[in-house]
Parts: sequence; C-alpha cells; structure tokens
Amino acid sequence: MTRYADIPKPIRSGIVIVDPERGTPQRIIVLQFNPDTLERSLAPQSAGGSGDSGGGGGGTGDRNEALRLKGPAQETWKFTAEIDATDQFEVATPDGIHPQLAVLEMLVQPTTAQLRAASNLAKNGTIEISPIEMPLTLFTWGSKRVMPVRLTELSINESAFDVNLNPIRASLSIGMKVLTVSDLPAGHRGAELYLAHLAQKERLAAAARSGALSALGLGSGDIGAGRA
Repeated sequence: MTRYADIPKPIRSGIVIVDPERGTPQRIIVLQFNPDTLERSLAPQSAGGSGDSGGGGGGTGDRNEALRLKGPAQETWKFTAEIDATDQFEVATPDGIHPQLAVLEMLVQPTTAQLRAASNLAKNGTIEISPIEMPLTLFTWGSKRVMPVRLTELSINESAFDVNLNPIRASLSIGMKVLTVSDLPAGHRGAELYLAHLAQKERLAAAARSGALSALGLGSGDIGAGRA
C-alpha cells in the first residue's frame, strides 16, 4: 500500500537572485504553484537577413550568409503564476500577499538607495550617470532549465482581498527574455550560466533518436540529387 509520505513532492519552479561577483544566491523566490502552461519563442539571429540578392527574389539579403548565424537565438518565455494566501493556512499572513508581490515587483525596480545615489550624483554636477545595474536573475524550471533572464513583463491581476484590503489572491502574467552571451559581457557569470544552459540543450538533442528517410518517403539518392 502506497503511503502519502512515499509520493515525491513536485519540484517547484522559481527565480534566484544571484550576486554576479560572488555567485552566491541573494534571494530565492519559489513559485507557489507551477504554471500549467509555458509559452516559449525562439527567434534565430540570421546573418543574411531576409530574402536574397538576385535570381528573381525580392529580398535584400546576402545569399552567401543565408545559412550563417550572428549569435544565439533570442528566446522569450511567458507564463501565468498564481499566488493564493488561502492555500497557506498554516502561515500567518497579516499583510496578505503584499510581500510576495513586492518581491516580484522589485525585480523590475531599482531600490530607493540606488535612486537616492543617482539623485545625489546629479545634484553634485555629474554629467553622465550610468544606468542602475540590477542583480543577476535566474529562472529555474527543474534541473535541466536554469538560465539567466531579464523580466520584460509583469502584469498583476488581484482578485480577492481581506477586510483590510490586503490582496490575498492574484494572477501574474510574467514575461522574460533569456540573456545570452550576446547580451552580457565576456566573462560575466550570467554568460557562463547561459553557456551551461545551451550545453544542456546540446546533450538533450544528442539523446534524441534520429528519424529515417524512409519515414519521409525519401531515399538517400533523393537528398543527393541536387549535387552537380
């Protein structure tokens, strides 16, 4: 007879804030519920652009570059996360889910200390003020998907409140862009983590079984028929 204790608990997806210098986690955000669906989009970074340079085509691309890539594909993720204080009866929630929402909102906001520091530089006559750098953010979806990301969208739909108008249930639409070696400086910890993420994809691709030409109704002669 199977006991409940024997049933493995599902791994949670989440976000890890990392110190880019030391590589140590500064904060770990575990999503309360794993999203039911993920929307992923990959846009290849082609070197030749679109179209061709002749032969009757209407494009302006260089035919010599048609099969070349400038860098890693630009990958984006979108999903919906749920936060529900009523599902955590054993945890006191005097502020509702304000703290959980605030943690996520601070992923796209500079801190007051950073804003005050920038304001003081401006008051002191600093001509050029560098943009505020945020911590390195990692999104994790199991051990096979750990990647550096930048949040590009955070839309919050609060749907229930307690007597003090603290939100107790919310649905969040989260959009992220995977940061690649094209986005980060050489040697940056995030760039190394992206390379590890890409290497994981390569290992998984190598484990996939190759199909047979016969399944496509083709033979080896059909593939080589275009050779001179």
